[in-house]
Amino acid sequence: MTSRRPLVGGWVESLHDELTAFFTALDGGGRFREDRWERAGGGGGVARVLTEGRTFEKAGVNRSVVEGELPPGLAERLGASLLTERVAHFLAAGVSLVIHPRSPLVPTVHLNVRYFELTGAGGDVVDAWLGGGTDLTPSYPFPDDAVHFHRALRDRCARHHAGFYPRFKHWCDEYFVIPHRGHERRGVGGIFFDNLRAGDWGLDLDQLFAFVTDIGRVLPEAYGPIVERRRELPFGERERRFQLFRRGRYVEFNLVYDRGTIFGLQTNGRADSVLVSLPPLAAWEYAPVFEPGSFDAELMAMLAPRGWVD
Repeated sequence: MTSRRPLVGGWVESLHDELTAFFTALDGGGRFREDRWERAGGGGGVARVLTEGRTFEKAGVNRSVVEGELPPGLAERLGASLLTERVAHFLAAGVSLVIHPRSPLVPTVHLNVRYFELTGAGGDVVDAWLGGGTDLTPSYPFPDDAVHFHRALRDRCARHHAGFYPRFKHWCDEYFVIPHRGHERRGVGGIFFDNLRAGDWGLDLDQLFAFVTDIGRVLPEAYGPIVERRRELPFGERERRFQLFRRGRYVEFNLVYDRGTIFGLQTNGRADSVLVSLPPLAAWEYAPVFEPGSFDAELMAMLAPRGWVD
């Protein structure tokens, strides 16, 4: 298996620049701060964060290429298909973003694409795979937004394989779950995939890279129109309070269950970059009750998985 090490740096840099430019334009006034960091042990990354923008309260768009010796037991947790004894080093490259809007009527969005490569003591590649996904987390019940988002993902997936969207949509529904909250979903889903290897779905690694890159570029179509039609709508204190409550749930998932967060912290990534997905403000209410027929009760009901493209 040929190493992708010489190529992945340019791959993530290109996607990172495209996404930064898109969200700068979509915000309509804010600018990203850039911080470059190096990881002790190998590699590093670039964090770009926009705060107090016109549209976005906080937007983090990061890239990283990190490598080094593989900590004991981490290969299995990453999803390696081969025995840990054969693995000596890892390479992890990716782009990730989380966007927290000002308005509670505009949903939060997350996206990431990533590549992992494991090599043996002699430098031979013993395993390599791709992963990623994107999902939508609203704080107000606009079913049309979920329909639009999922249809854009279905159409983008269909360019590469007819089976991708239904499989990865279900995977997303089962991944972004908060077990300690009665298996409440984090949002209305999207797609999630991991451990895509050469030969899966009848596609080679180049074809899988093309698919993952296409997902990395889907948000101008899937998310941009939602922001444009919602950001100028009026809202009040009640909507803002519920947004902060929902952000609290977002924090709980990311800190307890999210693989990317756990991987970044376990491999000594820059903490501020790893935790950039957390919102600037969040709230936790004790045992909240949502009145039947209220917008917040409708939103909570929307979280149940369903066939949005239908």
